[in-house]
Amino acid sequence: MLTLFSIFDSQRRIISLTSNLNFCGLAMRRVQFIELHEQSWFPSSIRDGITDALQFGLNLLNAYDPIAPLLRGTLDSARSRTNFGHSNVGQAVVDLCSGGGGPWFDLSRKLQSRTPSGDPPARRIWLTDKYPNLDAFQTIGAGSENHITHYPGSVDAMAVPPELKGFRTMFTSFHHFSPEEARAILQNAVDAAEGIGIFEITRRASSTIGLMIAWVLLLFVCTPWIRPFRWSRLLWTYLVPIIPLVLLFDGVVSCLRTYRPGELRAMVAELKASKYRWEIGEQLGGKAPITYLIGYLPLSPEYSFEPGNLSPADSGIAQAMP
Repeated sequence: MLTLFSIFDSQRRIISLTSNLNFCGLAMRRVQFIELHEQSWFPSSIRDGITDALQFGLNLLNAYDPIAPLLRGTLDSARSRTNFGHSNVGQAVVDLCSGGGGPWFDLSRKLQSRTPSGDPPARRIWLTDKYPNLDAFQTIGAGSENHITHYPGSVDAMAVPPELKGFRTMFTSFHHFSPEEARAILQNAVDAAEGIGIFEITRRASSTIGLMIAWVLLLFVCTPWIRPFRWSRLLWTYLVPIIPLVLLFDGVVSCLRTYRPGELRAMVAELKASKYRWEIGEQLGGKAPITYLIGYLPLSPEYSFEPGNLSPADSGIAQAMP
């Protein structure tokens, strides 16, 4: 596995050096096009194979580790709480569009900050999706020391069931939605008085598209190590390479659909979100920049903001880019 990581890191360095001109310096316009695996007609068994492959890549690179301090600080400041019928349960996180589980297996451990009494909080992570990969959810939950569970039904990010209470997160999925749908996701969180955090490692940049191509090529080496093991995954990777082809197509489309911080700012300015605090920017310092949008009702009244006002980025975080 170390060899695989070294190969991927070398690919990343080469592509970053040769492709960082963003297609001859011309800014890429966002396109709203479909990703095949998110369509209702797409076979669920192949969709699970694709989300498993994406999950394997996230775990291999620990791509979202750099945002752990930012997210932990946000959770400590936000009002989102859950009880799920139990008065002694602390803050929950409701992850939307979880795919194969996202970064939560490792990230959940980093978010278990200590309480004043020295005990870790009961911070439960709920995995949800419109097309839930239940096998993957159960595998992650089994190894998480009961920090991660899942919602078995279909969950629409624009209309989250009222029983799912907690701070909402979306990793590498917000770009799937049109501007109107994306605003509806944010407004639904605001209307429910829940915080929300959007995090994207995809970018409209030729270097990121190059990395996506490199990752798809590495699938032909990595697939036997992807868990849970499925014979069908070997079939659809090696004999009939549908999984790599769909991942290549959807990966490039994902990059071209990703919102830039300036577009996220404009989106937030149109929300009816009195007293919400908004933070938008790019987290630097990891294997790839992470674009983020965070909104929540602060615990302290002095941090109340009018709609459309954005707080400055936290210390160590890059300021939002246009």
